[in-house]
Amino acid sequence: MNTSMVKSKFLSNPEDIGVVAVGFSGGQCKPGVDAAPKALIEAGLLSQLRDELNYKLHGDDEVHLYTDLMPKEDPPFRNMKNPKAVSNVTEKLCDQVYAQAREGRMVLTLGGDHSIAIGTIAGTAKAIRERLNREVAVIWVDAHADINTPESSDSGNVHGMPVAFVTGLAKEDKREYFGWLKEEHMLNLNKLVYIGLRDVDPGEKRILRENGIKAFSMFDVDKYGIGRVVEMALAHIGNDTPIHLSFDVDALDPMWAPSTGTPVRGGLTLREGDFICESVHQTGSLVAIDLVEVNPSLAIDHVGASETVRAGCSLVRCALGESLL
Repeated sequence: MNTSMVKSKFLSNPEDIGVVAVGFSGGQCKPGVDAAPKALIEAGLLSQLRDELNYKLHGDDEVHLYTDLMPKEDPPFRNMKNPKAVSNVTEKLCDQVYAQAREGRMVLTLGGDHSIAIGTIAGTAKAIRERLNREVAVIWVDAHADINTPESSDSGNVHGMPVAFVTGLAKEDKREYFGWLKEEHMLNLNKLVYIGLRDVDPGEKRILRENGIKAFSMFDVDKYGIGRVVEMALAHIGNDTPIHLSFDVDALDPMWAPSTGTPVRGGLTLREGDFICESVHQTGSLVAIDLVEVNPSLAIDHVGASETVRAGCSLVRCALGESLL
């Protein structure tokens, strides 16, 4: 297996990776996504990064379930389901990611549902501001925009709201309901770009339009090709900006990743997903990666689950420098 280690512009320890494995499913209603980090680890992902791509891993192989952060009573608040649990877990996760990122390490977070990105992006943003006095950019690869506010959401599932919270489009003063998010944790909307959208709620479309957010749908991928789309996405955020890549496995077509909670037909091929990750790696600007929404329990058969896990491992390896030749 060959590697293509690109010199990082923003990591003081480019061969080091801080690993956070968070088995959290409270941002949505389908059980099983909490088992994803263990499945990815058992498939050999961390050993591949260590033994084949020659990274030094920091943290441990333990999957954190954060059961101690789950309140006994967690009624809906502003239409959000499990709001205290998600707020508690993402605040803890923010601290964990920040602790790794401030050391100049790449941070790899294995989820879990996509609500965890509230914590991962907040932690990365804070560390990059402190260490480099820069803003972080986010490339959000997903079938869904996940930018609903609590009021615009039909489901109330917080995994459909993380972008709204980390950009300040959704705000709450009470600490137990994401009030812990401060300016230092925030993402500039001009530094956000989507790739792979194809199932966007009406309220989210309005939010995207009104805020001029750069988004490439599957129509754009079909029209321009994945290479041109990635070029345009990277041009939008600029070539001198630290990048946090947040990859929801449902961005891939269910043919490649069937074991996920909200599959949508007509998505990226695995090769297109790998290409996105390879291209971001080659910029030398990548500082953090999320891989989320693998749900091994949702496969019709074991093969579907193992194929989705293998796809997730491939995406991470490509983002961290695995090359074909």
